[in-house]
Amino acid sequence: MSQLSTEIELSIVMPCLNEAETIVACIKKAQLFLHNYQIQGEIVIADNGSTDGSQKMAEAHGARVVAVAEKGYGSALMGGIQAANGRYIIMGDADDSYDFSALQPFIEKLRQGYQLVMGNRFKGGIAPGAMPLLHKYLGNPVLSGIGRLFFHSPIRDFHCGLRGFERSAILALDLRTTGMEFASEMVVKATLHKLRICEVPTTLSPDGRSRPPHLRSWRDGWRHLRFLLMYSPRWLFFYPGLMFVFMGFLGMSVLLPGPLQLGSMTFDIHTLLLSNGLLVIGVQTLTFAHLSHQFAINMGLVPSDEGFIKRLEAIQLESLLIAGGIGTLLGLAGILYSIFAWGQMQFGPLQPEYMMRILVPSVTLLIMGFQLVFAAFFRSILQLKIQRYASNEID
Repeated sequence: MSQLSTEIELSIVMPCLNEAETIVACIKKAQLFLHNYQIQGEIVIADNGSTDGSQKMAEAHGARVVAVAEKGYGSALMGGIQAANGRYIIMGDADDSYDFSALQPFIEKLRQGYQLVMGNRFKGGIAPGAMPLLHKYLGNPVLSGIGRLFFHSPIRDFHCGLRGFERSAILALDLRTTGMEFASEMVVKATLHKLRICEVPTTLSPDGRSRPPHLRSWRDGWRHLRFLLMYSPRWLFFYPGLMFVFMGFLGMSVLLPGPLQLGSMTFDIHTLLLSNGLLVIGVQTLTFAHLSHQFAINMGLVPSDEGFIKRLEAIQLESLLIAGGIGTLLGLAGILYSIFAWGQMQFGPLQPEYMMRILVPSVTLLIMGFQLVFAAFFRSILQLKIQRYASNEID
């Protein structure tokens, strides 16, 4: 680490893409904050390819400009974070919607040992016209609520653009998203890695630009939701899989003995077929939950889970192959019995209500048996990486 980096306590990082109308105002407010509180700091403008002269204006007013070639909000911020020299970083948009002269709550929490300090606009105040109603009453509350539900995060405003953090702690998270979902990734990974996190009230004002914002409500909202789902195999796969298995097994158990009459409605072989389809979907979805969680651990996307690793070690490949083989053989036996019964009738017309109650569960067992065998081998392929790492650690 350079001598400069040990002297600078705080880097104020602003992503920038054609912010000539507001960049100077933001820089002056940040400089005022550093001066008023006697903080050794710097202002870093992470420029993402501006064509309106934002770079020269920033340099002329004392900021350090870092050119980031890869496009995207997340890319610009990571470029600025990597280039920053401060122990702490406070990042915020360069559109003058956040007051960079009022950052004292952030630096106080950082000095107390918090590693991520999020602004909360709903506690601090949102000025009229500062946030679209769709974002204020639907987008932000829903996505933040999903984030708290999925990851047990304490943050109630996932997408506040003004936040402070310990530089080394955030770099250790290996953030990878390049777009607006970078905001969610930081909170999610900080929560999963058990960083010390808190919120402070912050205000949001209407931005000072005459052009439309870079944010696209539906596109970027979907990218945030997609990220939250992909980082939570439990909610994306496991819970839906359990629901499908329960519904499928219930329907199969009730309808295998015979039709079910409820008032004027009769549930018979067609509902039985649907139930077995749900059962197959559920088992496949649970398999995805298991494999995706292991893949996420292998790739370093989520922290290693000792309990999960122990469960993996307890279930050997051979045990899964035996279970899958039994299911496959039972399914084949049922199909062969159906063919034998058909032969007894000289391969003529059959009674669907009788034969379907043999064929449907038999085909279901056959499918699930093959699924389990292939999933067992695929899991073993994923485990090769874990075993290699474990061997390296022992060496």
